[in-house]
Amino acid sequence: MSRVLIVGAGLTGSLCACLLRREMPNKCIVVWDKSRGAGGRMSTSRSPSDASCIVDLGAQYITATPYYAKMHQNFYEELLAHGVLKPLVSSVEGEVMKDGGHKNYVSPTGVSTIVKHFLKQSAGAEVFFDHHVTHIYQKGAIWEVCRKGGAPEQFDAVVLTMPVPQILQLQGDVGSLLEKSQRQQLEAVSYSSRYALGLFYKAQAHIDVPWAAKYISNNPCIRFIAIDDKKRNLESPECGTSMVVHTSVPFGIKHLEEAKEQVEPLILEELNKLLPGLPLPDSIKCQKWRYSQVRSSVADCPGQMTLLSKPLLVCGGDGFTHSNFDGCIESALKVFDVLKHFL
Repeated sequence: MSRVLIVGAGLTGSLCACLLRREMPNKCIVVWDKSRGAGGRMSTSRSPSDASCIVDLGAQYITATPYYAKMHQNFYEELLAHGVLKPLVSSVEGEVMKDGGHKNYVSPTGVSTIVKHFLKQSAGAEVFFDHHVTHIYQKGAIWEVCRKGGAPEQFDAVVLTMPVPQILQLQGDVGSLLEKSQRQQLEAVSYSSRYALGLFYKAQAHIDVPWAAKYISNNPCIRFIAIDDKKRNLESPECGTSMVVHTSVPFGIKHLEEAKEQVEPLILEELNKLLPGLPLPDSIKCQKWRYSQVRSSVADCPGQMTLLSKPLLVCGGDGFTHSNFDGCIESALKVFDVLKHFL
């Protein structure tokens, strides 16, 4: 039985695992992620004192254009049918309107449940967290993959879905397999960087603003604020409310190499200027997104890059398409086409 390793339990990786399980059930699927849980940049955090109080620290909502609503209709319908997505009915102030006919969706139990849904649909896949890949070596017709703090394991095929700079940082044989043109394409991929702040409040706290989410213009620090339970249309007096703050990209770049403990009070100070009178949060989670959104993807957006066909080593993710939900789906479909051809 072929053993396939998918590196990265974000949207592209989880969807690759799901597609493999559904259409190639004879494959042994293994998913490794260096984090403590699934989601990648579709990240949801819980209040330490109230498990029902959650906040999305990464992606906030999904925008479906008419083109992708049709192209990826089966994925949207599946997520809507399972209650993983629902229409976003709350107001988003300052949203830049896309082409006519677009629809916004939100995840009622946190955006990470989108990724977890597809991982669940890959039933039987072996999913491991805290597995940080460091080296990949070709050993004849197989790959030997090394990780921090664990023994090397062998696989018939490897799919890399982490951000492109992390692919370029891998040790072993990956660098020597890259053709000059491929390396140039990968090195040209760029990402924006930002911080996200999740603020959790007790049930009695009230944040009096007329919007669920708001884009902030002309502020050097803060670009986006959302009252997270209000965004999901799930406000309840029994549950604590939560807020997420995304910084601007220039602020993120300026403070990228600083410790989160140094940056957090800077964001809070600016937040209290924008929204004076905020109640004191019960707890705070600060997230540094070094690779937030793809600013420049691989040329011509091929969806994937095959580094070697036998044994198969293929790269995917939004760095090979575009930085949103549909970009990840597009990449996963392209990677799966390669897997079907070579496995």
